[in-house]
Amino acid sequence: MARECDLTGKARQANHKVSHSNIKTRVFKQVNLKTKKVYDPETGTTIKLKLAASTIKTLDKVGSLSKFLRKYYK
Repeated sequence: MARECDLTGKARQANHKVSHSNIKTRVFKQVNLKTKKVYDPETGTTIKLKLAASTIKTLDKVGSLSKFLRKYYK
């Protein structure tokens, strides 16, 4: 079960934590994932998805799942 957004594909990022003495330690920044039920009024279905918080905000802005998919995945 990957920690990845179902719509946008956002996943963890590999970074370095750099100490005062410039020693680099590899760390991973996790995505802020939430499980959300999304209702699509055009198809009349409810779908349970794992979404990033930024994707949820974009869905709210655009209006519906179908509009989101049309706008970002032509």
